[in-house]
Amino acid sequence: MILVCVPGTREEFVQEAKFLLMARMFELGRLSAGKAARMCEMNRIDFLLSCGRLGIPVVHLDNDEMEREFK
Repeated sequence: MILVCVPGTREEFVQEAKFLLMARMFELGRLSAGKAARMCEMNRIDFLLSCGRLGIPVVHLDNDEMEREFK
């Protein structure tokens, strides 16, 4: 058995691990932001803001869409 010392409570660790897994699944396109947020027991906006703080892109535009957006 390997013991790992992590700060915070077990519940905080589980919540963070759940968020990181769902954020990665969202980043890979395997889950929508809404579904990932629900699985983390967060609202969609907070989930997207948290992903952004981790450097995970929350908007996926192709070149044409990006060009239209910046006009």
